Amino acid sequence: MKGLRGVWLRVHRWLALSAGWILIFSGLSGAGLVVTPALDRWANPQLFQARSDLAPGQAGVALESVLQSARKEFGDGANLVFRPARAPGETFQVRVRGAWHGTLYLDPATGAEQGRRGESDGAANVLFKLHSALYLDGTGKAILAWVALAYLFLLVTGGVLWWPRHWAKGWNIALDRGLLRSLFDLHRVGGATLGLLIAVSVATGAYMAWRPLGAAVTWVSGATPVKAPKLPPMPAGASAQSTVPATPLTLDQLAAKAVAQFQEPAPIGYIVVPPHAATPTRFRMMLADDPHPNGMSSVWIDPRSAEVLAVQRWNTLDPGARATAVIYPLHTGELGGVALETAVAIGGLTLGGLGISGVWLWWRRRAIKHATAKARAR
Repeated sequence: MKGLRGVWLRVHRWLALSAGWILIFSGLSGAGLVVTPALDRWANPQLFQARSDLAPGQAGVALESVLQSARKEFGDGANLVFRPARAPGETFQVRVRGAWHGTLYLDPATGAEQGRRGESDGAANVLFKLHSALYLDGTGKAILAWVALAYLFLLVTGGVLWWPRHWAKGWNIALDRGLLRSLFDLHRVGGATLGLLIAVSVATGAYMAWRPLGAAVTWVSGATPVKAPKLPPMPAGASAQSTVPATPLTLDQLAAKAVAQFQEPAPIGYIVVPPHAATPTRFRMMLADDPHPNGMSSVWIDPRSAEVLAVQRWNTLDPGARATAVIYPLHTGELGGVALETAVAIGGLTLGGLGISGVWLWWRRRAIKHATAKARAR
């Protein structure tokens, strides 16, 4: 039994030493992201607080006006994502992906620019990119997914090593027997009590970071993946201009068509405007029963003909995609309000603390062992 315990200990130790560094960073950065957005809004009111107050029922700036202004500055090749103001006093945000990558912050009443920020500017943006992809895009997301798997092994091996013969002793924390013993007990009991909470956070983060996990869930369920529609081909001999109505609909009119696809009120969360009208315009709708804070339901409209190509309600998506509606707010804590956000922050801090304490315990015990061996050699 002691030999088997030694195997578990070695597996736990070397997994922690190899993957623990990323877990430490993920935990601490995740805890920081719980409070960073609020701090960012407080520190940069010019970006997030609208200069003008929209009166109840007031329409605000025309979407088409914002679109034409953005196209004039960034060109037809830029991918634009609109985030209309969702609450009184918020700015209208436009995310730009083209020659310049960043976000414009506009007055929702007039469309006047209040400021702009590159995607790597500001502590909140930097922390998010590091936490979500290690600044390595798809490669970083895959690394985070594998590190999440390593954490699950750490949880299992740590649980085996902690499992007490006498349950009362399993929860003891001796704070009067030196720093090494105190830190060991805190590491052991902290992992046992909060390990599952951390596992939920790590697993949900990996699910969102690496798309193949969602595809695997859909495949296992036997369902068919729900894909975004493609633009229908133009009739033979037709030109791009011939598919456009004599009086093209504005983006505001397309938005009204998107809203009309649902019987219940559905505010628009995002509008994804593709470059060169090469793909459908997507309207992400925030239905009342959708747990995702940004909305997972979508309406796809052909920007050439204004034809509605597809309407995808969040609860009719394939299982892998539908799960994101719950997994995202569960990971960020928004699903449970302040209580869950606090739990997420505590879990992140604990994960960072477990990693740091584990590395310190290994290094300290190694130093003591070498010092003892050296003394004996004398």
